[in-house]
Amino acid sequence: MKVIKTDLQDVYIIEPKVFGDNRGWFMESWSEKTMVEAGLHYQFVQDNHSYSSKKGTLRGLHCQKGDAAQAKLIRCTRGAVLDVVVDVRKGSPTYKKWIAVELSAENFRQILIPRGFLHGYLTLTEDVEFLYKADNFYNAEADRSIMWNDPDIAVNWGIECPIVSEKDEKAPRLCDSDIDFIYEKV
Repeated sequence: MKVIKTDLQDVYIIEPKVFGDNRGWFMESWSEKTMVEAGLHYQFVQDNHSYSSKKGTLRGLHCQKGDAAQAKLIRCTRGAVLDVVVDVRKGSPTYKKWIAVELSAENFRQILIPRGFLHGYLTLTEDVEFLYKADNFYNAEADRSIMWNDPDIAVNWGIECPIVSEKDEKAPRLCDSDIDFIYEKV
């Protein structure tokens, strides 16, 4: 398993070793031992799985705030997505900066996102399955959305009119939200 730093502080791309032969393939999608050796300490308590039938579906930008905040290990197991992560930790050297990484069933890449970040993805194909581990349980009261096209963040999604949920359509800008993560140097 290869752990790759990104341009966002504390966000990593994880590239598992994939072993294949004429029968198919095998990979370790998570190894606590490998992560601890890389200085990353996470205990995941919940797995989530979503399906999007249409290309151009955008889910995000989402997080949970306060004690319900979640770190996530993200991957796409069917189709392909443009996965976006935004640092919303006030005081962080990468505050309001974002990265976009293509995750697909073919490239096996994953993204490890700590608490204090917004997350969203755009489906690049039809019939997308998306999985992620979370280190905290879902809490509806702590669930937050920020508008996917917030001009203060200016994510380049590469699409003008994505398919979004009613919740995401009505999401506020970051400057109008109550998201209050604070960057803490480790």
